[in-house]
Amino acid sequence: MSAPTDPTPSAPEGLKRTLPIFSLEGKTCVVTGGARGLGYVMSQAFISSGANVAIVDLNGAEAITSAKTLQETYTLTNPTLPAPKVTAHTCDVSDPTSVSATFQKILESHPSGIDVLVTSAGFTENYKAEEYPHDRIQKLWGVNVDGTYLCAVEVAKEWIKSKKQGGSIIMVGSMSGSAVNVPQPQAPYNASKAAVRQLAASFAIEWAEHGIRVNCISPGYMMTALTKKIIDEQPELYNNWVSRIPAGRMGNPVDLMGAVVYLASDASSYVTGADLRIDGGYTVI
Repeated sequence: MSAPTDPTPSAPEGLKRTLPIFSLEGKTCVVTGGARGLGYVMSQAFISSGANVAIVDLNGAEAITSAKTLQETYTLTNPTLPAPKVTAHTCDVSDPTSVSATFQKILESHPSGIDVLVTSAGFTENYKAEEYPHDRIQKLWGVNVDGTYLCAVEVAKEWIKSKKQGGSIIMVGSMSGSAVNVPQPQAPYNASKAAVRQLAASFAIEWAEHGIRVNCISPGYMMTALTKKIIDEQPELYNNWVSRIPAGRMGNPVDLMGAVVYLASDASSYVTGADLRIDGGYTVI
């Protein structure tokens, strides 16, 4: 007796299929902190899914370089497809005036309007709570919390004014907003990311009537250039971290790609106020 055959036809060679609702064709995505790290990788994900991207970063020169690299890389690997529009914008997200001016410039560069905002700008530091310099706490809070708030409100105001329906805001929180990381001390950072998670939930309720969806992603330990430098210098810290992650490894920035495309696309049209933890199970324990 011959073996049963698989009745499911295979896709033609070279054809990649997925649900059309995951496509970001024709959309414009703004990514703060997009010149490096997680923000850069999320920009890559959007471009690969058909979107145009506006990279926003405090380091304007780096933003320009990253935008050029992203566009050239896409064109090189997809020579027969239309090139995305990738623009670079310098902004201090903790400054209301800078945020307002930057988003005006983005709209000038992308006249069809903004469809998606990702607030990836942020940083962490490690000081014992009783030794943390107050000016550094204010700086961290200004970028992580004020910056998230200001950028989200700026784009929401534009969407409400234009009566746009279907805008998506994705706030980059952290598993640190739900669990206290050890052994490193970082109380203000943890509190700032808990604030980001609550901002996403609060905005989701306030803006639902305007068709604006607001969600949060909460990455766990990610192997970025910064964390690699830290663990190269402190290998015992790496062992400590991984021993607490059920998945048995740190995350790679590419592990965020699917999540942000999902939340940016129509595939998540009924999802708002959610916190998607991408931490290898760290916060489950």
